[in-house]
Amino acid sequence: MSWNPTQNPDCPDREGLESIETLIIPRARDLGGFEVRRALPAPRRQMVGPFIFFDQMGPAEFLTGGGIDVRPHPHIGLATVTYLYQGAFHHRDSTGADQMVYPGEVNWMIAGSGVTHSERTSEEMRQRPGSLFGIQTWVALPEAEEDRAAAFEHHGQEALPFLDEGGKQVRLILGSAWGERAPVKTFTETFYADAVLAAGASLPLPDDHEDRGVYVVEGSILVAGESFEAGRMMVFRPGDRISLKAGEAGARLMVLGGETMNGPRYISWNFVASSQERIDAAKEAWAQGDWEHGRFQLPPGDQDEFIPLPDQLR
Repeated sequence: MSWNPTQNPDCPDREGLESIETLIIPRARDLGGFEVRRALPAPRRQMVGPFIFFDQMGPAEFLTGGGIDVRPHPHIGLATVTYLYQGAFHHRDSTGADQMVYPGEVNWMIAGSGVTHSERTSEEMRQRPGSLFGIQTWVALPEAEEDRAAAFEHHGQEALPFLDEGGKQVRLILGSAWGERAPVKTFTETFYADAVLAAGASLPLPDDHEDRGVYVVEGSILVAGESFEAGRMMVFRPGDRISLKAGEAGARLMVLGGETMNGPRYISWNFVASSQERIDAAKEAWAQGDWEHGRFQLPPGDQDEFIPLPDQLR
C-alpha cells in the first residue's frame, strides 16, 4: 500500500498557505433541535470537483420516540451519498430501494432524470434514545448522464478500501486515491474519503486529481504551521504537493475532490441541472403530483405524504 505512488509530498512551508485557494466557513441552520452546517455551495465556491452540496448533520441526540423524518422529495441531475459516524437512517426511494444505512457504510443514489426518496429514523431505533452524526453530499452528474434512469447502490464497511498506517486510518468512500478504488459506480474522476488521524500524523492529498478539498469534522489540522479547527473546509490550489498534519488532539476529516465540471450548475430546491430548462421541467412535473404515470413516483412503503414544492418556486 502506498499513500502516494508518485511522490512523497512534504508539509508546505509558511508560503504554502497560498496553496489554500478558498477557505469556507459553513453556514449553520437549526432544523428544530437538529443543526446542519452547509459548506457547499458557498458564495465563493459552488463545487469542489463534482461535489456541489456538502452538509454536516449533527451531532444530535434524540430521546426515546424521537428521530428524523425527511419526507419523500425529488432530485434530478445528481447522485447523493449518505455517510454516518453515529446513528442510522432508513432510506427508501422510487427505484424500490429499502435500506438501512449504518456508520462506515455508503448509500449512493443516482437521481438521473428523476428520483424520489425519504430518510427516516426507523421504528426500531425510536424504541431507545439515539444519536445522529454524519455527512450528506450531492455529486453533480455530467451532462451525458443527466437523463439516465435512477439507480441505487449500498456498500457495507467491508466493501470499502481501508488504509491503516502510521497513525492514519482512511476509508475510501467514492472514486480512487492512494492506489485504491472504491466499488461505487461514478461518472467522473472523483475521490471522497473519511480520514481519522492520530495527533501529529500526516496525510498526503492525492496529487492525481484536479480539485482537492478537506473538511475538518473533529479536532484540527495544521497547514503551513497554521491551525484550522473543526467546521472548516479548505479547497487547495491544483497541482500543489500538500500534506495535512493533525493537531494535538488528532483530527477527523472528509477529503474530497476530482474532475471539475464543464461549467456551473443550476440549483433550485432539490434539483441540480446544466440548464434552467431542465430545472423548470422538473418543478412542473413535481407540482403536477402524478405519482402513478408522471415523471416522479413516491417510494414504495412511504407513499402517504411528501414534501410539496415551495410556493415561491411554483
